[in-house]
Amino acid sequence: MKKCFTAVFLFFGVLSFAWNGPKGIDKIDPVLLQEFSTKPQVDYLVFLKDRKVFEKPLALSSKEAKGNYVYKTLSTYAQQSQAAIRKVLDQYQVDYHPFWVINAIKVTSDLQLVHILAARNDVEKIIANTPHKMLQEPITERSLGQSSTRNAEPEWGIKAIAADSVWLEGNTGQGVVIGGQDTGFEWNLSPIRTKYRGFISEEEVDHNYNWYDAIHEKQAINYPDSIPNPCGFNAKEPCDDNNHGTHTMGTMVGQDEDNSIGVAPGARWIACRNMDRGWGSIASYVACFEWFIAPTDLDGANPDPSKAPHVINNSWYCSPEEGCELNNFYIIEDVVKNVKAAGIVVVVSAGNDGYRGCGSIDGPPAIFDASFSVGATDINNDIAGFSSRGPVTIDSTFRLKPNVVAPGVNVRSVIRGGQYANYSGTSMAGPHVAGLVALMIAANPKLAGEVSIIEDMIQASSTRLASETDCEPFNGDVIPNAIYGYGLVNAYRAVRRAKGYTPVSTEDIQNNIRVIPNPTHDVVTFIIDKGDQPVRALEIYNANGTQVMQGSFDSEQILQTIDTSHLQGGLYIYRIWVGDKSFTGRFVKI
Repeated sequence: MKKCFTAVFLFFGVLSFAWNGPKGIDKIDPVLLQEFSTKPQVDYLVFLKDRKVFEKPLALSSKEAKGNYVYKTLSTYAQQSQAAIRKVLDQYQVDYHPFWVINAIKVTSDLQLVHILAARNDVEKIIANTPHKMLQEPITERSLGQSSTRNAEPEWGIKAIAADSVWLEGNTGQGVVIGGQDTGFEWNLSPIRTKYRGFISEEEVDHNYNWYDAIHEKQAINYPDSIPNPCGFNAKEPCDDNNHGTHTMGTMVGQDEDNSIGVAPGARWIACRNMDRGWGSIASYVACFEWFIAPTDLDGANPDPSKAPHVINNSWYCSPEEGCELNNFYIIEDVVKNVKAAGIVVVVSAGNDGYRGCGSIDGPPAIFDASFSVGATDINNDIAGFSSRGPVTIDSTFRLKPNVVAPGVNVRSVIRGGQYANYSGTSMAGPHVAGLVALMIAANPKLAGEVSIIEDMIQASSTRLASETDCEPFNGDVIPNAIYGYGLVNAYRAVRRAKGYTPVSTEDIQNNIRVIPNPTHDVVTFIIDKGDQPVRALEIYNANGTQVMQGSFDSEQILQTIDTSHLQGGLYIYRIWVGDKSFTGRFVKI
């Protein structure tokens, strides 16, 4: 009897503690509380309840207009909504850094202030800013010395995606800017030096708006303090402490007399370091994304969205084991959505956990719909054993990933010191796709900022690859599948589609219409939110802007199905007239 009484007493004691706990305790990440058990001062991120996220494409006519709108909207809103909480932080005289891209503030303080902030009504969540290991270390490496004189023969990956065929037309990515977010970049190397946007001449270099170091303090917890970072922190010019970033940039733009390693050697590049020897944090990743929307000078001042890149390559990964949990995935996802709304293509490596089979694409940012995720193939166009597979099961969406695949096994590129090495990983595949985006925009500058159209064109033009492996609900012998996505990217075909692209008027782009299935094979169904207005007509255009179908609908029906079996594979743009307004969107025929 006494034993039972004790159990009941303890039970009510636990309930009493839960009821009387500090206000807002449920907002605090348990990992953060754990860190405070061993440290008096800890870095953490405070996320405000009210945040602006662009869920839909902006109906603006240019990339610059989109970038300006996103920057001004988010920065103004953050400044206003953060005013009260910043006043509290100033009163406590703690170090903090505000972010506008996600409406959050990075703070360094003791536990007492954490509880004070958690009790505020305008705070949604407080999480630890724990360093995370990057997506991959290169799986293989073979140093090739100072130069391996190749007579500028394009590397096998460039040939595999037919980028060299695009070069024959005089298109090497001229006029396009690629962004790299990685371990840093050793810019002053032969294959990539003159492609750096900050390079003006051999005597003049300007790093303002072209470089940002988001690593302000040590993050690499596996390195003792006695081993300093070779780049230091807050570097004022591009520097790489790992080789990884330099290697990826070489695959995007690298070329000199003896080496042809980059997909788009005519493009320019800018960069942000988001890792300390392979270790980053949510804050460093967010800082780089924010900087890419509106690059700043070297002092982090005077943001300018007009200097944003057209595409960003991302080869990092935040796993659940490292602190990125399902309940905070949305943080990075919202950032990616806002970057995409600003007209920037976000290319992401799918991951190197293919040995776990289906569903191994399971962490930010590769899992997001807004990310363009890339798997890796070998020289025979077979999926690399390490390349992570879809679909995305961790959030129960069963979303298709990867989107496409690209060469990622034994990829040769430049590394620190002007040496060359062969690396394998999906981080080697992603840069091929970022370079492809540059070729497409160079072929038709009207594509700049049209993220969804660019992604659709790449998918529709890819070489279809089937697999013997089924990853439900995707069958391996059907395109797309969860092994290869839509297939191996093909630069020549993608650029041909890009050349033929003619913008449909953007002023009428709405989201009142859903299209299923999309991509489609034989039929497509439009679900129309028509309100009280009659549905009048349908027009369908191919990627060249040529009208290929037109017809009338039953004015009273909200479900309209049409036969697309006679259409060739590719991207199509529809316009549906509802009342006196037209609504425009896209679908892909495969």
